[in-house]
Amino acid sequence: MSASYDAAAVAALADQPVSWRDKALPPAFWGRTVAEVLAGKPRLSALPTPLLTLSAAGLRHNVETMARWCTEHGVEIAPHGKTTMAPTLWATQLEAGAWGMTFANVFQLGVARAFGVSRVMIANSVVSPLQLRWIADQLAADESFEVMVWADSVRTVEIMEAARSAYVGPDARQLDVLVEVGGAGGRTGARGAETALAVADAIAAAPTLRLAGVAGYEGAIAHSASESGLEHVRSYLRDLAAIHTRLQEDGRYDEGLVPVVSAGGSAYFEQVAKVLSPLAGTGARVVIRSGAYIAHDDGYYREISPLGAEPRTDGEGLQVAMHGWIRITSQPEPGLAIFDAGKRDLPFDEGMPMPQLLRPRAAGVAVRPVEGMTVTKMNDQHGFLTFGTDEVVIGDELRVGLSHPCTSFDKWGLIPVVDDPDADDPVVVDLIRTFF
Repeated sequence: MSASYDAAAVAALADQPVSWRDKALPPAFWGRTVAEVLAGKPRLSALPTPLLTLSAAGLRHNVETMARWCTEHGVEIAPHGKTTMAPTLWATQLEAGAWGMTFANVFQLGVARAFGVSRVMIANSVVSPLQLRWIADQLAADESFEVMVWADSVRTVEIMEAARSAYVGPDARQLDVLVEVGGAGGRTGARGAETALAVADAIAAAPTLRLAGVAGYEGAIAHSASESGLEHVRSYLRDLAAIHTRLQEDGRYDEGLVPVVSAGGSAYFEQVAKVLSPLAGTGARVVIRSGAYIAHDDGYYREISPLGAEPRTDGEGLQVAMHGWIRITSQPEPGLAIFDAGKRDLPFDEGMPMPQLLRPRAAGVAVRPVEGMTVTKMNDQHGFLTFGTDEVVIGDELRVGLSHPCTSFDKWGLIPVVDDPDADDPVVVDLIRTFF
């Protein structure tokens, strides 16, 4: 059963006015509500650069594609909401059947609760007593709210139990905790089966906690789709599965509990399904946590995602649903142009923006593909573009492909959604509010 959310709270975002705080919109729109702006059916040419846009068709395709993929592969999904921090997009994912939402910390959980998300996994340890008490208050105030956190050490369990036992009564709802399993060269997570089992024992022995399953993150185990990298991921996942099986066979889960076994970022979720989905047949709930799929990209995930570039496509492919728009502001040297977007506007950590289309501002001139242009460097508010036979002049506008959705959304508090990013002058059909 998928999680629920507060539809009225999400719908109310359309009633919020836009203002100078929203760099995606020009002064002509300030003071209007989102709904009033959209009623005028503005076109991309009415918006300033730099700009990040989303594709309505691409978002819809990707959500539907991933939901179908999960059904076909016998897993459920709790998309990582930190990718977008956009309740409107979370609602779309939940309506498509997502079992819940994943977040990285308690601040993000707070945003989710403000919009009524009913089932949340925090893919992290929570060791702040203040935050643990707030979670306890949320559990006490709403019986339908479900939350689970991770622990990778006995010390973490001791801190959680001490903070909760000093705050909640004996009849309080227990906090569900997953044993986080790590791997050599990875990030957090218990190293080795014996450590993981000791963490499980500590959780089970803590009166205010409940052992609810195992989890981990395979994305830090490898960084390529080479066969050796994939086997490294599979080996880690087999270890994670073995720890769950040991807990299950030893009767360490509460009777009647459906334990959660969770892994699966946006790069290797097909490996997760191959290794972990058989556990669903033994009574576990296998949950992947992919987040970047909703926007996909023209860089890292296009190359590494199983639903990205051929030949690794495992089912129907995802579509690129985010683009940047930049304007040439200077040509200080031959073959060099400076544009108006920098690190504070577009992602750069997994590769530079990639020039794709030229949009001359002359009336009646159609967009056209470009070749031979390369973004070589980005400052805070400027970018460097080299070009050859395909030339640009000051005032020209370019659409660029982007790499890494997780460092794209966070730079924009309001993101226009267009009907067709390939059109000469796309229509803005939505404005997505983010909360970072």
